[in-house]
Amino acid sequence: MQKRLSNKGTDFFQNARRVVEQAIGEKMDGTPLDGKNNGKPAKKRRSQIGKAPSASDVSRVMSAMGRKGGKLGGKRRMVTMTAEQRKDVARNAAKARWAKKGAKAG
Repeated sequence: MQKRLSNKGTDFFQNARRVVEQAIGEKMDGTPLDGKNNGKPAKKRRSQIGKAPSASDVSRVMSAMGRKGGKLGGKRRMVTMTAEQRKDVARNAAKARWAKKGAKAG
């Protein structure tokens, strides 16, 4: 039988207060936050603010966008194609796969 999890710390208002305190960097009564970084972002992140993104960052974002669009596009394409068109695409894909295997072995 599963054990019940306690609801400790799941109060909506307590969570909202914690978020506000982390955002302003101190408790609501003006005392500093407890912990390593006092609710402030890491120095590395602050140093990146206002700088142009690196090429690797741009590449990562663009590849994620392309992957997302490719997944949607493939499904949409299959819905609009006729059965004969799907067979032709599958036949050409199989030919391309077998041609690659033959080229590697030879």
